[in-house]
Amino acid sequence: MAGSAGDKTEEATPKKREDERKEGNIFQSKEIVILVTMLATFFGFKLLYPTIMSAAQNFMQKMFVLTGEQETFEIYSSREIFIAACLCIIICCGPLLAISMGAAILATIAQTKGLFNMKSLRPKFSRMNPLNGIKNLFSLKGIIELLKSIVKIVILFYVIYSFIKDNLMVFPKMMYMSVPEAAEKTGSMLFTLFYTVAIAFAFLAGFDFFYQRWEYNRNLRMTKQEVKEEYKNIEGDPQIKSQRRARQQALARQRMMQAVPTADVVIRNPEHVAVALKYDREKNKAPMIVAKGLDHVALRIVRIAEENGIKCIENKLLARALYAQTELLDEIPPEFYTALAEIMAAIYKEKGVTPDGKPIKRV
Repeated sequence: MAGSAGDKTEEATPKKREDERKEGNIFQSKEIVILVTMLATFFGFKLLYPTIMSAAQNFMQKMFVLTGEQETFEIYSSREIFIAACLCIIICCGPLLAISMGAAILATIAQTKGLFNMKSLRPKFSRMNPLNGIKNLFSLKGIIELLKSIVKIVILFYVIYSFIKDNLMVFPKMMYMSVPEAAEKTGSMLFTLFYTVAIAFAFLAGFDFFYQRWEYNRNLRMTKQEVKEEYKNIEGDPQIKSQRRARQQALARQRMMQAVPTADVVIRNPEHVAVALKYDREKNKAPMIVAKGLDHVALRIVRIAEENGIKCIENKLLARALYAQTELLDEIPPEFYTALAEIMAAIYKEKGVTPDGKPIKRV
């Protein structure tokens, strides 16, 4: 059947891609968003680490002071503790949350090219169908998502296992360090762990990016019939276009035939080619082509010319050359001046007028 998945062998057309984009069906990799968000949050924490540590130390010092000064727990003290705790959380977590949200938004915008479509937010009851959920679970995309999740778990397990194994003897030594030294050492170890995880996730995100693009392009493929139907919708039905073109050509021929009676001469060969010329000294530098045609069109030009008393001269070579080298309403090329000058002079002499329309004085 036309339109089945097996028949979708054609790449999606630009119009198809644009229509899908308007519907909110766009290509993006969630793994890229996760990776960018993770990197931005990590480097944001590294940059804001002094500020976060200072806010946490000030809060702890304030709590210790309040604990030492207060003999009984009062409502005023609880309010002050609550406000101090909220300020500490805002200072420590607020900038990191803003950075992670901004990174996720920018990563999404970079992949979707700034598309915001409300259609994608509309509820789709087909998603609530359990049968569709089961089909998606055992589809190629569902299997790939499952494999990605397994790979993530394996990577994290291996990295954490290797980290603990390599630093197993370091943890007991931290008991003899001061709190700032232990915190610095712990931070350095965590940064190393993060770098390792980030590199592994970068490879996974790269794979997901190319897979999602391939899957997206595969789902957008079209059948040959769909491409033809789209072409008809854009360009119009070929039969209708042919009929329209035929009407335009008929109108052009009609206008051309109406101009034949205004010609000064028709050059013919004798049945296959006919070219009608008109010379207006005030408007043109040389005779102008007002009509031309082959076969039955040529015969019609000659007939109209004869009916209107237009001189028809048989000159095979000149007729063919004028037809091949000129277009309607063109002035003749200079190489034809001499040949046509003789013809026009003979015609004007026969009419008894000069080229500007004045009578020739007889001596």
